[in-house]
Amino acid sequence: MKSLLAILTFVCLAVNAGAQTASNKQKTDKMKLNAGVITAKLAESKEFYTTVLGFGVTFENEFYLLLHTPGHEAEISFLLPGHPSQQPLFRQPFQGQGMYLTIEVEDVDKLYEDFKKKGIPIKIDIRDEPWGDRHFAIQDPNGIGIDLVKYAPPQQ
Repeated sequence: MKSLLAILTFVCLAVNAGAQTASNKQKTDKMKLNAGVITAKLAESKEFYTTVLGFGVTFENEFYLLLHTPGHEAEISFLLPGHPSQQPLFRQPFQGQGMYLTIEVEDVDKLYEDFKKKGIPIKIDIRDEPWGDRHFAIQDPNGIGIDLVKYAPPQQ
């Protein structure tokens, strides 16, 4: 009887330990992306993202700007190049090439028309892709292409 009790106790402890490990794994698997751009154009970036795209300011100081999408789903940050508070890895400025952002929107056609009426330069006119995207593109003051898209099933 004592051995059966010992076995049951061991099994219960093992199951509980496994459940805690699975629970801890779920906590460590959660991630939130915050893209960052090293640029001297903090003011221009703030103006563009807040007025053109409706982003809000999460945090700002003299060398760092953190902005959030209108619904707080995502963030983007801007950091002055060469700032002494940063490690060398985060000091070199972005060179204006090789980066893009995709922003999924509910009504891409309305946004496209709104941007055209406001005179916001469109880099790629609105179009449908065979894989299902309907999108257009603009560019931020740092040279980052911004693809504004409404996803749909692929065309037949």
